[in-house]
Amino acid sequence: MKKDNVKARLIERALAEGFAKARVARPEAVPEAAARLAEFVAAGRHGQMGWMAERMGWRGNPAALWPEARSVLMLAELYTPAVDPLAVLRRPERGAISVYAQGRDYHDIVKARLKRLGRWLVAEAGCEIKVFVDTAPVMEKPLAAAAGLGWQGKHTNLLARDLGSWFFLGAIFTTLELAPDEAAEGHCGACTACLDICPTRAFPAPYQLDARRCISYLTIEHRGPVAEELRGLMGNRIYGCDDCLAVCPWNKFALAAQEMGYAPRAAEPPLLAELAGLDDAAFRARFAGSPVKRIGRDRMVRNVLYAIGNSGQSELRVVAEALCSDNDAAVADAAVWAAVRLARRKL
Repeated sequence: MKKDNVKARLIERALAEGFAKARVARPEAVPEAAARLAEFVAAGRHGQMGWMAERMGWRGNPAALWPEARSVLMLAELYTPAVDPLAVLRRPERGAISVYAQGRDYHDIVKARLKRLGRWLVAEAGCEIKVFVDTAPVMEKPLAAAAGLGWQGKHTNLLARDLGSWFFLGAIFTTLELAPDEAAEGHCGACTACLDICPTRAFPAPYQLDARRCISYLTIEHRGPVAEELRGLMGNRIYGCDDCLAVCPWNKFALAAQEMGYAPRAAEPPLLAELAGLDDAAFRARFAGSPVKRIGRDRMVRNVLYAIGNSGQSELRVVAEALCSDNDAAVADAAVWAAVRLARRKL
């Protein structure tokens, strides 16, 4: 295959594999990333995510992660929801799980697709590759913006005029020289919808995030009890939060997801009472093959109890009271908080 035809064929193959968009960047295309990461960590905004502070040399400089790499193919994988993801917030007896986690684990689906594409590239061009899906010290969003997939909005997530907000990112590092694409320009304008809707005010300023106040961080990454000042703001969000993505005006151009594996496993959001009663075995069985499984039973039930406390549903008080002596200290603490909150509401 002629070298000048490699990139065109690669993009064509990526789309045939099911990716919605593919663009190329140089590994050294995000020189500002290291300083921004260092500032983020120095301010403590990474919270308990110690892995963000580790290997900062690699995370802040993609060229250092694999010095032999000459190009990075960044790919977008759609998971656009078929229904309004904010509708469940008006159903306090049920738990809100982030759109991306309602079906199969995207790591498995995207990585399999990346490996197929990578094997094709190796066979066609005789190069070396490494594939990454959110599990290595790779700054996917800055690289994707540098490649022209989209731009980082004021909520720091990636969005695109032709895709909206609902897509995962995958990366293929390769020793093959590919012509880079132009970086994307931002098109947020004066809009602040994503900042204004955040329940916990997790954005100190546009394009800045304090993870310690982000509900996605609090429900997934944070260990132990959540600060009481934030519990009441979490509503019934029990795994992740889609608010800032869901209100983006660019979603009017979002394309439908083609991968059926991302479709919700259940027709209805889960009942809080059911989830609160899960033991470890039942939790693992219910969420097998789902991203939710990674947080474990204790963290999930802790989140569910915060949602119960926020529900205003007096009948759920008995559910909370049954967990006040749970073996996990954070669960027990959340149960007491929920029971007291519902008891006060009844007075």
